[in-house]
Amino acid sequence: MSIKYFSILISISLLFITCQFDKNQKDAKNTPLSQPIVPKFEFGYNLNDYLVIRDTIRLNQTFGNILNEHHVDNASIYKIVKNIKDSFDLRRIRVAKPYTILAKKDSTQKAQVFIYQPNPIDYTVIDFKDSIITARKYKKPTKTRIITASGVIESNLFNTLKAQNLNDNLALELSEIYAWTIDFYRIYKNDRFKVVYDQEYLHDTIPIGIGKIHAAYFEHNGTPFYAFNYIADSIKGFDEYFDDESRNLRKAFLKSPIKFGRISSHYNMHRYIKLYGRIKPHLGTDFAAPIGTPIMSTANGTVIKSAYARGNGNYVKVKHNATYSTQYLHMKKRAVKVGDVVRQGQVIGYIGMTGSTSGPHVCYRFWKNGKQVNAMRQKLPTAKKMSDNIKPHYFEFIKPLRRQLDSIPYPELLPEKVFKDSLDFTTTEK
Repeated sequence: MSIKYFSILISISLLFITCQFDKNQKDAKNTPLSQPIVPKFEFGYNLNDYLVIRDTIRLNQTFGNILNEHHVDNASIYKIVKNIKDSFDLRRIRVAKPYTILAKKDSTQKAQVFIYQPNPIDYTVIDFKDSIITARKYKKPTKTRIITASGVIESNLFNTLKAQNLNDNLALELSEIYAWTIDFYRIYKNDRFKVVYDQEYLHDTIPIGIGKIHAAYFEHNGTPFYAFNYIADSIKGFDEYFDDESRNLRKAFLKSPIKFGRISSHYNMHRYIKLYGRIKPHLGTDFAAPIGTPIMSTANGTVIKSAYARGNGNYVKVKHNATYSTQYLHMKKRAVKVGDVVRQGQVIGYIGMTGSTSGPHVCYRFWKNGKQVNAMRQKLPTAKKMSDNIKPHYFEFIKPLRRQLDSIPYPELLPEKVFKDSLDFTTTEK
């Protein structure tokens, strides 16, 4: 081979090697580098470290069933339940509520952590991945903003709120605030309202519920009703609602210690008990309701008895003042202890069948000046009046709230919409 041809061959080879090097360099530049895994934290855990399984509680499904499905043996489940029984009641797990399982990423996929969410804010973490088993309750961080709303009634209060994408609970809260002044089952077309209240948000943007109503205005059949939230009793610290003239909007006593139920037996001094074959006075009013129904204190007061007796079963007695006391019998479970200060409407126990009873109910007994009387026939007093020395502060306190209420515009009336599955607080034509 001549030197000339040899030189040409060398040049071609060098050119090929150079091009191939440039190509490799270019390919290397175009190949993306592997990105670091960004930690994803939720419930206090890095979810990247686990196999994450999300589901909801199914009908008749138990905590043990769920762990079994995720490869936890019965002996381990027994140990977990035994260790957490004092910090979390597994019987409170409810159907359709969401839960999250954090499991091992290996071939066993064995559950390590169980997280139960009864609502969008609260969650309970049961951690059993180590020898120390824990059950702790947490709350997701929320933000509260004070917002305003108003409306003009066209059909009913719930529809008016829905038409403006407002929370249904506003209707319930307003009906409780005005329970003794406005009959919400007979509100009128063109009745109107304004309200200043706390709206809670999850992750700053997701509305999850309403908090305290600071002030409200309801114009019913042409009559205005103001309501301002205020703590008039600094010792007990209870906030209540007062009108623009400092009058308390509630009565001293609720008529019933339960929200839903019926009177199954009245106060009767001459009741004949067939089982005993004799007359035995019934000194209370029985309200029948399903087992577990909350029982409320009918007025503010102090718990003076919380005990079990053979006839009464689990019972609570509340002293309201020097004149009045009330007693609640046959509870499944008591929710207060002696010395607790309770407010009107506070849950103090749950309907049961303890003591001498043939069905689930609460026997509601009423004392006046130390004597048991018929609660249903009492002319109940109004709530305690605001002290004169507090009124100047109250009137100053409500000034900005009233200005804020008065400045809230009413929305323009929209064509009436029909909404299904809402409670019909029916309007009455004037």
